[in-house]
Amino acid sequence: MALSSSMLNGERGVVVLIVCRVLYSLPLSLLCPGLNLAILSLFALFLDIRLDDSAALSRFKTRPGASSGILLGAVTLPTVMISKLIQLTRAYSLQQIELQELEHMTMQYWATSASCFGVLIFLCLVVLSTPNTKRFPRSFCVWDATLSIFCVASYAVTCCVSLAAISHTGSNTVLKLMWELYHGLVAAMLIQRLLDKFPSCASIGELLLVTVGLVLYFGDMLACTIAKVSGSLISTELVSIKYGIRRSEISIIIQGVVLGLLLFPLFIKYALHLIECYFNKRYSEPRRSNEMRTSLLFFSSLGFTLVVIIPSWMQIVQDFHVHPLLWVLTFVFSEPLKRLSLCIYWVSLIFASVLRFYNISKNSKIERILLRKYYHLLAVLMFVPALIFQPKFLHLAFGAALAVFLVLEIMRVWRIWPLGQLIHQFMTAFTDHRDSDLLIVSHFSLLLGCALPIWMSSGFNDRPLAPFAGILSLGIGDTMASIVGYKYGVLRWSKTGKKTIEGTAAGITSVLAACSILLPLLASTGYIFTEHWFSLILAVTVSSLLEAYTTQLDNAFIPLIFYSHLCL
Repeated sequence: MALSSSMLNGERGVVVLIVCRVLYSLPLSLLCPGLNLAILSLFALFLDIRLDDSAALSRFKTRPGASSGILLGAVTLPTVMISKLIQLTRAYSLQQIELQELEHMTMQYWATSASCFGVLIFLCLVVLSTPNTKRFPRSFCVWDATLSIFCVASYAVTCCVSLAAISHTGSNTVLKLMWELYHGLVAAMLIQRLLDKFPSCASIGELLLVTVGLVLYFGDMLACTIAKVSGSLISTELVSIKYGIRRSEISIIIQGVVLGLLLFPLFIKYALHLIECYFNKRYSEPRRSNEMRTSLLFFSSLGFTLVVIIPSWMQIVQDFHVHPLLWVLTFVFSEPLKRLSLCIYWVSLIFASVLRFYNISKNSKIERILLRKYYHLLAVLMFVPALIFQPKFLHLAFGAALAVFLVLEIMRVWRIWPLGQLIHQFMTAFTDHRDSDLLIVSHFSLLLGCALPIWMSSGFNDRPLAPFAGILSLGIGDTMASIVGYKYGVLRWSKTGKKTIEGTAAGITSVLAACSILLPLLASTGYIFTEHWFSLILAVTVSSLLEAYTTQLDNAFIPLIFYSHLCL
């Protein structure tokens, strides 16, 4: 009975509906990836249920108040990738893209799926090795092991068949299988590291999403680097080919800067530790001198990384023929009136809004959740005009904003003098129960929730609303659902949750109203609406139901789910 009640969970039901919707849209040519997604979902659902019914969850220090979220975390990115595969299959059938692009996206899907499956196998081993405190019958343990073996074997079969279909030789198939195995192993090791280093900062599902994204992004960088250094070590088919022989310059710049800043703390941490040990042994200096020396080393190392190391990687590995800073300046001043005016507009909005909301947060009794939703509305005002009239510039601006956020968070966590403590005090004014002193993630999730659909829509895109998935779902739908639900909500979706039916209805209605206004504007700029209204209504409804039921970080999951449905 307990097992049955735990299975009838609102979040799990919505996720199963999401997967079924994607599988229903699959063409016959994507049968193997579809079967693989179904197997992955079954395995994740089994672990989600078993982890709640065992003592294994207590072995991890996850975010208080959140469920494990394994099912949602495991299927989100594979669902996005298979939706892109469906989209590119349509394009290939119309001869709008080359076969090479479709094969590359197939490899990206399998890399994502392998990363998720590697984490699930790790969690399965944890569950099976945890003592049975609830005294389930022995037949339950046998059934658990049988289902786990079936899922692993079925996954391996579908993976081998699919990769063999896009490979030219047997050795090429083996090489690709090894590449997928690498993703799975690294993902399993990385999530253990994240669970250890960031206790109580996220649920398992949220960390699974972050882990798979990082492994996929770093794996692409590693493949590019190895292929450039020694083409004999890795097939060029594994190298990320973004819509042709080369990716866009903006994509290369964003990848280089983001990965460089993510790796930067690993190296500077040891450098600061060595220098501190050296000076502490030889000299006895006041604390302020130590802080100034640390600050000087930090900023000089950061500048050297951004100006020398990252551009060198771009120029050597990605054949970037000019310094990225010069390319960015040239790009901005190629249309100076439009792009500089947009920058001034953004800075003015940010300055006025942040100053106003910060004072309100300190002196007002307004609920913090409502205060944070004003930033969602701010995202609409900032990003919608740019996405309609300057999409490439917005693409670059999102990368710059993410880089700034990463630098500020590093300074806040390490309290780098003189700004670290001030940044910490300012950021804590806008935190909620999903943030911690160790890691503040809300601003990252809002930025990436708006940016990822735009980044993933670069190149071929026959669904003009897809880039707006984050802005519509977070800036309009989530905001209206929170405001209406807080002020007028009476009927709750569950006895323990705070989300109301009135809020969800307001979110669905507001997004559909925004789409009806947005589509004529897009049509005036040359876009053609190719999606049926029924599919759009279904996508909005499913993503709104997920927002209503999930206890995960909705800013991270809802835009990706909404985007995947808009691509179908």
